[in-house]
Amino acid sequence: MAKPVVAIVGRPNVGKSTIFNRIAGERISIVEDIPGVTRDRIYSSGEWLTHDFSIIDTGGIDIGEEPFLEQIRQQAEIAIDEADVIIFLTNGREGVTAADEEVAKILYKSKKPVVLAVNKVDNPEMRAQIYDFYSLGFGEPFPISGTHGLGLGDLLDDVAKHFPKTDDQEYDDDVIKFSLIGRPNVGKSSLVNAILGEDRVIVSDIAGTTRDAIDSTYTYNGEKYVIIDTAGMRKKGKVYETTEKYSVLRALRAIERSDVVLVVIDGEEGIIEQDKHIAGYAHEAGRAVVIVVNKWDVVEKDEKTMKVFEQKIRDHFLFLDYAPIVFLSAKTKKRIHTLIPMINMASENHSLRVDTSVLNDIIMDAVAMNPTPTDKGRRLKIYYTTQVSVKPPTFVVFVNDPELLHFSYERFLENRIRDAFGFEGTPIKIFARERK
Repeated sequence: MAKPVVAIVGRPNVGKSTIFNRIAGERISIVEDIPGVTRDRIYSSGEWLTHDFSIIDTGGIDIGEEPFLEQIRQQAEIAIDEADVIIFLTNGREGVTAADEEVAKILYKSKKPVVLAVNKVDNPEMRAQIYDFYSLGFGEPFPISGTHGLGLGDLLDDVAKHFPKTDDQEYDDDVIKFSLIGRPNVGKSSLVNAILGEDRVIVSDIAGTTRDAIDSTYTYNGEKYVIIDTAGMRKKGKVYETTEKYSVLRALRAIERSDVVLVVIDGEEGIIEQDKHIAGYAHEAGRAVVIVVNKWDVVEKDEKTMKVFEQKIRDHFLFLDYAPIVFLSAKTKKRIHTLIPMINMASENHSLRVDTSVLNDIIMDAVAMNPTPTDKGRRLKIYYTTQVSVKPPTFVVFVNDPELLHFSYERFLENRIRDAFGFEGTPIKIFARERK
């Protein structure tokens, strides 16, 4: 289910990044008391009461001829276009400015729900100064303080009232949903057509909730699938975003709705840095991943080419060492038949649940083979391990002190679990909890 999207919009230096960090719960945006620091849209997830949502921090909209102002304005306008609800942030210490009125004009045109917030209201005496903001025409202003975290609860209560009721297309549990992500021109659309054009049984195009994604239902060998196609993800901060009206967030929405994500790479052009950024979104979302090398038909090959390219992928995508790799050509449909079995395997492993007693036997054997580490004279003790969820498979290790489970030993345990149960194609998560 795609999450609602909240954009924080306002002129420079009103505290958008501070509010963003407060809501996201971590310091993601750069916070600096210089106008125009946040030049690109920044994305994260937020949670309030029973609501999960995506949140966008934007560069400030301003008038004038300062460097980056036009690009910042374009970035903010795209964020507004993507948002379901907009937080219009102003500065209570400076009152209503001409730049605030300029932002208001843009927001009027958006026809989106707007919640007006007045930041930097750090004490009760300052509340009397917020009534001038009624003149902006967005109803009651909410006094808040990003620095001290005051008033954010009331603000988010009002924001949540405007969240759209979900109209996601619902599918049966046995339907495997997969999306294709990657840079433009790597052949994602051609790959979708190649999949749908081979042994096609049922195909119907349904407008997805991700605005530019299309859900295509598809049946192959009796199994049901939904293909979520997305436009290519490009590097941030480029002019083409204003014409294509596209951003990474839309692909993130498609990833959220997927069981399996196909990371498509151009076999002819090779791997570039942007491929790693794109693949990271799927990994961080905890989705099963299959790496697809397209355009393999135009690559000059010998008997070692595929193995060399696969090693390059492993070297560049260290965080995706669990993901299988498929080489194919959407244009000629060569090796296209190898893709669906990989999707099936990744989906099955993504929802795999293992027996608790067998799991603990594996962990105890691992500890016997490689004793737990010590830190300042204290040794990590592992008492019990259990799987608490799937999609992705998630394990909780009960220990004497979670701080003693260092990353390297956690990685060792993950490798032993993979050796025993496979889990090819899916990330797994391990959390340490103190036994009480």
